[in-house]
Amino acid sequence: MKSGFWQKSLGLRPGDNWKKELIAGAVSYFSVVYIVMVNANILHDAGMPLKAAMIGTILTSIAGCLLMAFGGKSPIVVVPGMGINAFFTYTLVHSMNLGWEEALMVVAVTGVLFTIVTFTSLYRIISEAIPQNLQHGITVGIGLFLTFIGLQKSEIVIAHQTTFVTIGHFSDPSVIVACITLLLALVLFIRGIQGGLLISILAGTGLAYLLGAVKPAQQMESGHIFKQYGAIFGHLSWSGIGSLVFWIAVFLLLLIVVFENIGLIAAQTRMIERPENFKGSLRALSLTNIFAGIFGSSPVVAAAETTAGIAAGGRTGLTSLVSAVLFGATFFFIPLLAYIPDSAIAPILIVIGGLMVQNVKEMDFGDLTEAFPAFLIMVMIPFTYSIVDGMAFGFIAYPVVKLARGKGRDVSPVLYGIAALFVANFVLHALL
Repeated sequence: MKSGFWQKSLGLRPGDNWKKELIAGAVSYFSVVYIVMVNANILHDAGMPLKAAMIGTILTSIAGCLLMAFGGKSPIVVVPGMGINAFFTYTLVHSMNLGWEEALMVVAVTGVLFTIVTFTSLYRIISEAIPQNLQHGITVGIGLFLTFIGLQKSEIVIAHQTTFVTIGHFSDPSVIVACITLLLALVLFIRGIQGGLLISILAGTGLAYLLGAVKPAQQMESGHIFKQYGAIFGHLSWSGIGSLVFWIAVFLLLLIVVFENIGLIAAQTRMIERPENFKGSLRALSLTNIFAGIFGSSPVVAAAETTAGIAAGGRTGLTSLVSAVLFGATFFFIPLLAYIPDSAIAPILIVIGGLMVQNVKEMDFGDLTEAFPAFLIMVMIPFTYSIVDGMAFGFIAYPVVKLARGKGRDVSPVLYGIAALFVANFVLHALL
């Protein structure tokens, strides 16, 4: 690492230890590689071929880590985001009735707009226009939503004709596997074991086959994986671009990726004591979202697991470069990863959901005009099974309660505009 070119390109400074950077890159990779299986599983629910979705996830992660390495010069690992992938599948595709091809176009267009936002001061204007309680409420609501999805996919919670949901059957081997995997994941995570979620998935998979919990329907499609990938690479559909639903989806997705990433990247660049890397890192991530749509993946975020790599000594782009190389090596394991059952993956959704819910401690419950709209977002996202509808209730309620309290001037014009769009969306659906 004596080359001046590489030092400048990756942001290495005198005193940076390149050996620590290599180790940090490996730590970050093993901490977050579970995303390949989990994200592909969620994209599969949108109708995308599972193995092809794995390739799309890997390629997007490689592109994100490379852009972060050379553009952001930061040790931040970029991968498809948990919660946002749920928005892609269960809101854009299932609730808003977009095809997954149209949803990929939403991702790409959002990436273009996000790039424009990050290269101007718009990202600050948007972030400051939305109250912190609403931003945290979205994160908590998505966390509860992910938890509910994980409970459903693991069959720990099942449908019930009278009460809508009820506890599953503990005589079912898949439920037993899910519960044991969940407990193992919790123990490893709390103990701070590197790659604990990945270990839990692999252990749960072995247990599932041992107990016969793998269903025939879960056996994956045959054929060459890259031939299957041709079915999603670049398959963005323009068919819905003239519809209001499409642009509502773009607008909401833009809000989510802005909220998710500004806070994460700001925190991580502070951790490495290089806040000057913030803009470059945010711009690298915004560009990656364009590639996500092209490669066939849900939007990306700055992975929270980056903190594991930072703790291991990562300070520069070399860390994310190493992670990119290791993601490339993951291609060789796709045929094996495709046999991981839902009962081994679903518990990870529950754990991640629990982590996202921790944002509730950042919320202000002292003022009901701030607390109740955020509360509506938190409960309506999982109860309506739609991130858009959940956000709508909170964003509409916020200006209403502020006006009722005589604090209408506390609401930004941007927020009034967003509330009006949500009302228009409800009216449109009622008329159609």
